[in-house]
Amino acid sequence: MSSSTTHRPECSVTALYVALELGSREWLLTMSRGPAGTRHRARVRPGDRDGLGRALAHAKERLGLAGAAPVRSCYEAGRDGFWPARFMTALGVENVVVDSSSIEVPRRARRAKTDRLDGEKLLRMLLRWWGGERAVWSVVRVPTPAAEDARHASRSLTTLQTERTRYRNRIHSLLALHGVPPLRLDARFAERLGAARDWAGEPVGREATARLLETWRLLQAVETERRGRRRAERARVAAGAPAPTCAQRLARVGGVAARTATILSDELFARNLTTRREVGALSGLVSAPYQSGARRLDQGLSHSGIPAVRRIAVQLAWAWLRYQPTSALSAWYRERFGRGGPGTRKVGIVALARRLLIALWRYVTMGVVPVGALVKA
Repeated sequence: MSSSTTHRPECSVTALYVALELGSREWLLTMSRGPAGTRHRARVRPGDRDGLGRALAHAKERLGLAGAAPVRSCYEAGRDGFWPARFMTALGVENVVVDSSSIEVPRRARRAKTDRLDGEKLLRMLLRWWGGERAVWSVVRVPTPAAEDARHASRSLTTLQTERTRYRNRIHSLLALHGVPPLRLDARFAERLGAARDWAGEPVGREATARLLETWRLLQAVETERRGRRRAERARVAAGAPAPTCAQRLARVGGVAARTATILSDELFARNLTTRREVGALSGLVSAPYQSGARRLDQGLSHSGIPAVRRIAVQLAWAWLRYQPTSALSAWYRERFGRGGPGTRKVGIVALARRLLIALWRYVTMGVVPVGALVKA
């Protein structure tokens, strides 16, 4: 996601403004021609081209707009992703996808919330945005279909690694539940389980054994898929090409593994970022200051952006200190935080991670190698 806008707001042309509330069974359209204009609502099935066309034409007629008047729409980014944006664009609609976390909400403990109220609020903000208030929300850049499809390979491996950890922890927990010492989770696990004894020296119960073997078989299936995905990812990053991809360029920097290069390439650098502030915002490794009168404090990290990027950035920062000890970033960390305690070094590694992401962004976009960093031939 990015906080920069993709269109220049212009309200000089009379247009139909449409706020979309996306549902699994229907879309609620809240439409108007201006802030003080009459509201018109319609419901259509998701992806119903003819139904949407009729709803827009009927709204223009009811609101006194010409049939050729432009249509400007918006919806909140969520489960449906970006296909509704491409669908609206294919119909000639100027659509924007909104970061839902950037929408202002009342600070009351309890407030009314319905699709009708949400559509009305989204419509008012759409009118303000086209009226020139660019800071009213953050607009999400819609990726190309190819870029969006390429992310599935990396995300699939992340899911498989999470499932692997979940199944392994479940097996260890079930063994501990019966007082059985930890067993190696390899191809001979079933044989070891048959010979295992609980706290009382008795064999593990029949149903507990069945559950353990069931979980172990699921773990084996996940392991097989994970190994295949991992081999494919390494081969893809290591493959030589006349014009290396972003991941291949990142993997040339010492300390950047194929997994790290793939995640940063697919989730961060493929979004056409233009400033270092956007890099920091997407990583979530930026502070959230609080100032009210004479009171000033730092609320810590904002934790916004992409969690996968934030996790891999911190891991990469530790690896950077090990594999790039002569770089300027490593020297900066040692000078500022190296002599501090564990808490100080933890704060410092987050600061290093943010600086490192910005340095790598400059490397893949401008060709500027981080100062003092070692690059593979």
